[in-house]
Amino acid sequence: MSDEPLAADEILDGVYRALCAHGYASLTMQDIADECDKSKSLLHYHYDTKEDLLVAFLSRMITDYEEQLEDEVDDSPVDRLALFLAQFVFTPDEEERQSFHLALLEMRSQGPFNERMREQLVRSDEVLRETVADILRDGIDEGVFDAVDPEQTAALLVATLDGGRTRQVTLNENPTDVSYTRAVVEQAMTHIVEPLLASDVELPPLDETLAKLSAVDSDADVDDVDEPPHSSAQES
Repeated sequence: MSDEPLAADEILDGVYRALCAHGYASLTMQDIADECDKSKSLLHYHYDTKEDLLVAFLSRMITDYEEQLEDEVDDSPVDRLALFLAQFVFTPDEEERQSFHLALLEMRSQGPFNERMREQLVRSDEVLRETVADILRDGIDEGVFDAVDPEQTAALLVATLDGGRTRQVTLNENPTDVSYTRAVVEQAMTHIVEPLLASDVELPPLDETLAKLSAVDSDADVDDVDEPPHSSAQES
């Protein structure tokens, strides 16, 4: 019985790889079993249906992100907001991440029809908006952000970033020299975030934050080569 948590983790990591390889619509339990090198019977031992497995996968992504936030709590509000923005940036040539987002978009389309998936998607959206709202509240308290409505500003920022990601993966939006998600993040920094900053406060350059994020992912890859990068609520 002591191996069961490990097996469950390996299965959920396999879900990530299977979604990247096959998308959502045609995904089968056998595809997931192949990706995690487990038998289909073992998958059914832990999860009765494919829906059970996908709901568990979404739940783990959100929980992982909440744990990540606990590690960042000592960072300054400005740095935390910069990191939040940077995590939405990816390029179309990052094929694994692009494919994963397409699969997640398929899953999100089931929200109106599948209550269990909708619950996880609502939870993900709430975590994202509350993350930004908490950062803004802390920044207002510290005097680095001007006073704004944290909830409304967070909703606007998350909707902007999520919309940019969706356009990139569905319409192949890609300006000549940068990815569309990067262009949207840069515009969000200029038109939403920077007007909130106190006069003597600046956001760190996006490239600097992206480099820090890449270094964190590289360290994670060394620690666990099977753990998907950017595994968080932001991805769902």
